Amino acid sequence: MRGKMSVLILAMVLAANSFMQPAAGKEYPTKPIEIVCPYTPGSSVDILARLIADLSPKYLNQPMVVTNKPGAGGSIAAADTISSKPDGYKLVILSNAFFETTIRTQKVPFEQDDLAPLANFIEYKNVMAVKGDSPWKTFNDLLDYAKKNPGKLRWAHSGRGITTHLGGLLIFRKAGVETIDLPFRGSPEQLAAVLGGHVDAYCGPYGTAKDHVKAGKVRCLILLSEKRYSDPPDVPCALELGFPEAANLRTYFGLYVHKNTPETIRKTLIDAFKKVYEEPEFKKGIEKLGEEPRFEGPEFIKETIRKGAEIGVPILKELGLYVGK
Repeated sequence: MRGKMSVLILAMVLAANSFMQPAAGKEYPTKPIEIVCPYTPGSSVDILARLIADLSPKYLNQPMVVTNKPGAGGSIAAADTISSKPDGYKLVILSNAFFETTIRTQKVPFEQDDLAPLANFIEYKNVMAVKGDSPWKTFNDLLDYAKKNPGKLRWAHSGRGITTHLGGLLIFRKAGVETIDLPFRGSPEQLAAVLGGHVDAYCGPYGTAKDHVKAGKVRCLILLSEKRYSDPPDVPCALELGFPEAANLRTYFGLYVHKNTPETIRKTLIDAFKKVYEEPEFKKGIEKLGEEPRFEGPEFIKETIRKGAEIGVPILKELGLYVGK
């Protein structure tokens, strides 16, 4: 009798556990999820974050909101996410370059591994562009002006130590020209400065300038890449113009979460984001943005960061920008 009772109790426990497991899976998410964006509203990163936020509720059954916390090349947004509870309700959208170079140019109150990658969504087409009515028709025209006018050419980027800043510096440095680089809070502010004549050139994502390029108000002179793209058309890349170092500093953007976030929650998010990426509406949104869609998982992101650091850290040290990490 006692043996039968033990078997019965064990069966009841196992049955209870089997009912509890699905319930535990439903515990996340039970409230809105926040994406912290390190750039200003209207920037290409902000648009990407909002596109993800608009489509994710279909697969997570909870709203997703975007909060803008620009500054320090992404460190403010990263620190905010790291200081939050590791419960999957606060994510941050960052580039691989943040971990490769940006974090190494600042004294920050966190470690690189305090954030864990979830999913990459996009590959950026970074460009050097000028106002549409400027006298510079080609990138060589811009370099000729810079050579004849040392210290006069002013160009904008979104923060010292990020890909576009280092790429621009490498190009101008190899060309042997002296320029003035000016950091802005985000790409919309950079673009406004070019259109207003406050700076001569803009080094940043093509997507921010795309509509102005199509309208003839902005002219792209060079792509900071190893290949050309169909959009923007007929724009030479850094590799073919003799700047391979700048071509190797690629920019990818994806979502990261607190390192202590449970694996089950990470998997829930990754599965949902993969479905978001496959949505036709997402592909159309990225096409409209002007960048290259590319979905990759945590391992790709980790490897990209590792390889990027191998390229970027020596450059930072050479330029006197390296702090540590």
